[in-house]
Amino acid sequence: MFQLKKNVVSEVGFEPTQVAVRHGSSGASPSFHSKYGTPLLIGGAAFCTTVWVLTSTGITWNLSPVGKVQPKPWKE
Repeated sequence: MFQLKKNVVSEVGFEPTQVAVRHGSSGASPSFHSKYGTPLLIGGAAFCTTVWVLTSTGITWNLSPVGKVQPKPWKE
C-alpha cells in the first residue's frame, strides 16, 4: 500500500493532504455563502412563494391576442 501511495505522489507531484490543509486555512476572508447565503435563500423563497400564490389564484394568464381578436366584417 505504501508503494502505491509513493507512486501516486510521484505522478501528481504533491500529497492531497497538503492541498486540503492549504485550502482549509483560508478562513480570514468570508466566503460567498457566509456573505450572501441568507439573503439569497430568503429571496428565493419569497420568489417561489409569490409565483406559487399568483399561479394558484385561477387567473388566466394568456395575454396573447391570437384567437381573441376577430376581424371586422367587410363593408361593400
